[in-house]
Amino acid sequence: MNDWAPIAKEYDPLKAGSIDGTDEEPHDRAVWRAMLARYEPNKGVTGDPHLTLFVARLNLQTTEEKLKEVFSRYGDIRKIRLVRDLVTGFSKGYAFIEYKEERALLKAHRDANRLVIDQHEIFVDFELERTLKGWIPRRLGGGFGGKKESGQLRFGGRDRPFRKPINLPNMKNDFYAEGSAEKRNWSREGTRDWRTRDRDHERSREKRWPERERAWGESERERDSKEERSRGRERKDRDR
Repeated sequence: MNDWAPIAKEYDPLKAGSIDGTDEEPHDRAVWRAMLARYEPNKGVTGDPHLTLFVARLNLQTTEEKLKEVFSRYGDIRKIRLVRDLVTGFSKGYAFIEYKEERALLKAHRDANRLVIDQHEIFVDFELERTLKGWIPRRLGGGFGGKKESGQLRFGGRDRPFRKPINLPNMKNDFYAEGSAEKRNWSREGTRDWRTRDRDHERSREKRWPERERAWGESERERDSKEERSRGRERKDRDR
């Protein structure tokens, strides 16, 4: 827990697939694919990766000129690269913006995230392809973020940081198994007391039973004698 951080310092596909970075087995095939992938950053990309921002979720109609207009307010821009489809030339909805100074980079990173451009709320982060060790792009099952609908969320990035793991203590059953000797003795003594009470109750009931039988017998005899006396009086009265 001491080295835990909400943002990944090194890319691990298995951890990125876990909400708190603690999974031990991949939960979807894309994580497997990312774990088996061997990715090398595009050597054709130029510029300083430590001065470059990644801008995503752009409106497909947003142009380089619009991006320059918005992001130049944070500082001097060296280069803007809006990624386009090689065949159609249409925007893919993300871009890379390189600044001349780190101060401008940090300011844009802080203030431009979730900015609305052309009716789209954008996402801004540092470039990770050339700066984060072990990086695997989304197309190979890696990356960060994602949508719930896809069932392939990735954690550890700015969009979806890791949640802090909940370390529950080992809850042992003190009363029945792992408790103190005092509690266990109390349990045993209590059981013995209950059993002793039951035995005493049975014994006392056995003792009381003959007494009750005698009492019932005596009451029966008394009742019979009373009935005999009553019948005798009735006969005498009739004889008179």
